[in-house]
Order: sequence, then C-alpha cells, then structure tokens
Amino acid sequence: MMAGRGKVFAWALYDWANSAFPTVVSTFVIAAYFTQGIAADPATGQAQWGWMQAAAGIAIALLSPALGAVADAGGRRRFMLLCCTVVTAIATGMIWFATPGPGSTLWALCCVGVATVGFELGTVFYNAMLPSVAPPEKLGRVSGLAWGLGYAGGLGCLLVALFALVQPDPSPFGLDRAAAEHVRATAVLVAVWMIGFGWPVLLALPDPPPPRPSWGDAIRRGLSEIGRLLRGLPRNPAMGRFLLARLFYTDGLNTLFAFGAIYAAGRHGMAFEEILMFGIALNITAGLGAAAIGLLEDRLLGARNTVLVSLAAIIAVGTALVLVDSKTAFWALALVLGLFMGPAQSASRSFMAALAPPRDVTAHFGLFALSGRITGFLGPAVLAGVTAASGSQQAGMATVLGFLTLGGAILLTVHTRSPA
Repeated sequence: MMAGRGKVFAWALYDWANSAFPTVVSTFVIAAYFTQGIAADPATGQAQWGWMQAAAGIAIALLSPALGAVADAGGRRRFMLLCCTVVTAIATGMIWFATPGPGSTLWALCCVGVATVGFELGTVFYNAMLPSVAPPEKLGRVSGLAWGLGYAGGLGCLLVALFALVQPDPSPFGLDRAAAEHVRATAVLVAVWMIGFGWPVLLALPDPPPPRPSWGDAIRRGLSEIGRLLRGLPRNPAMGRFLLARLFYTDGLNTLFAFGAIYAAGRHGMAFEEILMFGIALNITAGLGAAAIGLLEDRLLGARNTVLVSLAAIIAVGTALVLVDSKTAFWALALVLGLFMGPAQSASRSFMAALAPPRDVTAHFGLFALSGRITGFLGPAVLAGVTAASGSQQAGMATVLGFLTLGGAILLTVHTRSPA
C-alpha cells in the first residue's frame, strides 16, 4: 500500500490509462473511421453515432447511481473499478473486427457502446477515490493534475497510434491499409494501454478489509441509500442545483467530445493522419489548461468559478468554430478551446468531492455520473436529429452550444459557503 505522493500518483495514473479511450476511440480515430470508412456517408454516420451515444447514455444513467451506492455499502470500490476497466478494454479491442463498409455498422456501434458504458461506470468508482488521496484544500490541484495527466496519456497514445500504426506505409507490422487494419489496430492499442497503465491504483487504494456485507445486502443497502440521497436533495439546494447544472453542461461537453473529430473530418475534410495531428495538438493545450487552471482553482478562483469561466470560454470559441469555413481558423480556434476543456471537467469533480460527505462519497459520485448521463442521450439525439433533418453537420454541432449555455446559467445560481 502506498502513502502520500505515491498514492496520488497511482490514482492520477489511472487518468493517463483510461483517457486513451475517449481520445482515440470516442473522439479522434475510431469515431472518424466509423463515419468515413464504415457508414454510408459522413452525415449518416454522425446520426448513427449519435443514436449509439444516446443509448449508452441511458444505460449509464440507469446503472451509475445504483452501482455507486452498492460500492459504498459493500466496500468493493476497487473490485468494481477493475471489472469496468476489463469490460472497457475487451469491448474496445473487439473493434478490430469492424472492417470497412456498412456491413460492420452494428458490430462497431455495439462494441463502442459497451465500451462507453464500461468507461463511464468506471469513472464513478475512480472519481470517488479522490477524497481519499487529497485533503480538501488540495482537491483542485490533485484533480487538475490527474486531468492533465489524462490528456498527456491521450496524447501519448495518439503519438504511438500515429507513428507506429497509422502513418507507416508499408506497415512494420504487416497491417493491410486497404482493409483499414492500420486504423482498426488503434483500438487494440487502447485496450492494451488501459490494462498496462491502469493497475497501480488498484494496489495503492485497496478496499476496506473484511468483513463485508454480501452482494445481496450491499445491493439492498445501496438502493436504500440512493433513495435517501435523492429524498435529501431538496434540503441541500446547492448540491441539487449543481447536479442540475452539470446535467446540461456535461451533456454539451460529452457531445462536443464525441463528435469533434467527426465534424472535423466531414466539415473540413481532414484525413486520418491530420485528425491524429489535430488530436495531438488539442491534447497538448487541454493538458496545459487542466494543470495550470487547477492551480488557479485552489489559490484564486474556486471550483464553481473555474467551471463558469471555462464554460463561458468554450461557448464563445465554440460559436466561432461552428461559423468558420477556413480549416486554418478551425485549427487555431480549436486549440484555444482546448485550454478550457479540462478545467470545466476537473473543477466539476473537485467541487463534487468537496460537497459530498465522506461516508457515502461513491453514491454521491454515482449521482454525479447520473447528472452527467441521465439526459446523456439528449445531446447526441438532438444533434443526430438536427443533422439527419437538415443534412448539415454544421447545424447539428450548433445544438451543443445550447446545452452549455443552459448549464452555465443554472450554475450561476449555485451558492455555497464551501471554499470550493
């Protein structure tokens, strides 16, 4: 068992490990491969990807609060994180079998959907470990450090994908470019990356020692605890409004992440190699923003104001991104937007860690995940519907701005005496 800085590093390293999935699969490579290499056309692919993300969002909304409460009641947080990580890695690796052409549509969507559910559920148990590795006055910097390390991990995986798999021609591994094996192999890389770097947190932060309640007792206690927490929200208006605000702005952020590369590929004609370079550059600015603004969060801004400033910047830059026709301008604006992507999420996590009582922190992070996913189907569904109805990726992406604005407006009403 590690102590002090070793425990913090082991916890933060999991962000390095699991960030490969949203970076390579959900955003920059596999998402673009689906719309360009599998779907009938980019607009159809964006709509299909949207419906898949919507279905995954419903599953996450139904499962996350209950499983979070069960983990608290049963003392099995680490075991459940392990299970979610393994499920995510296996489902991601199976994307290898999604060959080019519409015949692989259902397989690809199912693999990514299952992996997305596993990834999001895993973050419930992972995020709930934050109060056990950082004191209240350091929640922002530790959360920001982990988020910055996560962007660095996504960057590292993208670099390996680009220079070892996607770019070499001929491939040193004998990959068939005509069958898109050089692109599909990036999913296998992500699976290995998650398992290879994700294990230290399981050693550093073990579950409480036995005795533990049986699974049946843990489920009964967990569901009872969720009912108690939900009934208590009206007596905790700051928590209730924060969760409501996060419901909308996280829906917008998740939709932005899920469709950023799809939009770049379809709207600005970026090929896979350029998408990877775009992702590498974006991860650099995002990692710098998460780490730097995490320090400002503790020393100056506070978690709530950090989220508000980040959302305001994302809305302003995002509006310009939807309007510009120049690829050069799109690149420049996206890199600026990246500076604020990490802080919006990292500060939300540290704010929740400060608000949640220690005895049921995982259950509260289950509600945290619920608030980010209970309408998680809505953003992708609205985007998919608008894209399908208009035939315009630009019109579909513009819907993200409404979710971000609504979430920010509600967060403005959240007031708490907490230093966070």
